[in-house]
Amino acid sequence: MEATIACCSARAFLPGVSTQHSTALAAPPAISPSFSSKSLKSTSLFGESLRQAPRSSFKVSKAKQSSSVTKCAIGDSLEEFLTKATPDKGLIRLMMCMGEALRTISFKVRTASCGGTACVNSFGDEQLAVDMLADKLLFEALTYSHVCKYACSEEVPELQDMGGPVEGGFSVAFDPLDGSSIVDTNFTVGTIFGVWPGDKLTGVTGADQVAAAMGIYGPRTTYVLAIKGFPGTHEFLLLDEGKWQHVKETTEISEGKMFSPGNLRATFDNPDYDKLINYYVKEKYTLRYTGGMVPDVNQIIVKEKGVFTNVISPTTKAKLRLLFEVAPLGLLVENAGGFSSDGHQSVLDKVIVNLDDRTQVAYGSKNEIIRFEETLYGSSRLKGGVPVGAAA
Repeated sequence: MEATIACCSARAFLPGVSTQHSTALAAPPAISPSFSSKSLKSTSLFGESLRQAPRSSFKVSKAKQSSSVTKCAIGDSLEEFLTKATPDKGLIRLMMCMGEALRTISFKVRTASCGGTACVNSFGDEQLAVDMLADKLLFEALTYSHVCKYACSEEVPELQDMGGPVEGGFSVAFDPLDGSSIVDTNFTVGTIFGVWPGDKLTGVTGADQVAAAMGIYGPRTTYVLAIKGFPGTHEFLLLDEGKWQHVKETTEISEGKMFSPGNLRATFDNPDYDKLINYYVKEKYTLRYTGGMVPDVNQIIVKEKGVFTNVISPTTKAKLRLLFEVAPLGLLVENAGGFSSDGHQSVLDKVIVNLDDRTQVAYGSKNEIIRFEETLYGSSRLKGGVPVGAAA
């Protein structure tokens, strides 16, 4: 592996190395919509070797398609896995840098002050201090990757120029801390991001992503990722020494009675959603719902079964954002052998028109998505006489 791929110093994110930034939680600097990569100072959490490397030393070349798929092994490091999963060194570098940011965010979440701030983002959502720090860390990671052209955050919903190339580069959309409102209750929260080639984050679909991932901050810290064209969705565990180790590969979502029903208030004036929820209860499905989208979707991948729903009604409009949450999680679920739906089509087929596009969604096994579409809209695009579930 070339030295240029190991973009971030392993020591740069270990707890206690940078006391300068650990104090930022008490009163973090606000990130304004005019955020620019130029505003980043050399006193970043990223390692010396990265800061001192000239941009010209990072050559980005178009990846050649491999005719064979290399098998990844449980126990591989993140870097070992990525070199087998993709020949694109720019993508490897970006995913490694994001892994370093996730490691730091995990530590900051564990030590975060959970009081609200007076800040609100452009969507009107109140931000917690740790939200803003996570946002800053991810923008820094993308800047120092040298391969990201544009980035866009749910907290800073405007394209930010990260200085990377258009040709051979990437654009990234992320939710820095999904579920931040339940940090104080010590529930699991996480980071979600999707990676698109080039310089476009609108006029594209989720299927255009080259990679997607989520960082999960719970009793364990894990990095769950999918690379387009490489089978499976893969889980990496953060070890005590600060390294990511490959611990699980999911390639099939089977049938199983486990449900996570989001936006239950919609059952009040959406009788079809009410009918679906009553079916789950009548059939004795196990309820597993935390109120955090990351853990609720992640359990489908880890347990390899179940369904997650978040449905709209005349009085409860769509809340989940297609670009920052729904599309990246769609790639993770579908690469794992599952399915997704907005009621009519895979969420990966939905065109992202505006950065703030929102949608209802369901993720799960094939039979569960068929049931979701048929119950809410009378028919399913997945049925058509084709075997479903474990027989598919």
